[in-house]
Amino acid sequence: MLVAEILKDKGGAVFSIAPDFTLSRACAELEQKRVGALIVCDGDRVVGVLSERDVVRAVARDGQTCLARPVADYMTREVVFAEPGETVAILMGRMTDRRIRHLPVLKAGRLSGVISIGDVVKCQIAEATHEAESLRTYIAAG
Repeated sequence: MLVAEILKDKGGAVFSIAPDFTLSRACAELEQKRVGALIVCDGDRVVGVLSERDVVRAVARDGQTCLARPVADYMTREVVFAEPGETVAILMGRMTDRRIRHLPVLKAGRLSGVISIGDVVKCQIAEATHEAESLRTYIAAG
């Protein structure tokens, strides 16, 4: 399955935040949107990703004072992207190798969605279920 197919099923909604928003405001957005990461955008340009992991590291490093500081101080700046034509297998490898759980998707240089590890797992389960059902049908017919 391709990234484009996953986005077609789940939609292209992207929850983003500006780099100058406070970490407290970002935490509220994570909670409200019920997501594990926000894409940090400066206008149309992706400048980082803020994940729950980044928030935990901020609190561990700076304590409660981090909540008043800007997202830019704590976001992951080295953003790893996915492209619509890539396969789930490629994404799984990239996510595993880089130890990341969210990949913004760029289409023609523009942000068109986000793929999470949950999306990848859901896709893998669906493919395995379909394959098992096909095998059952084949065996029953034979």
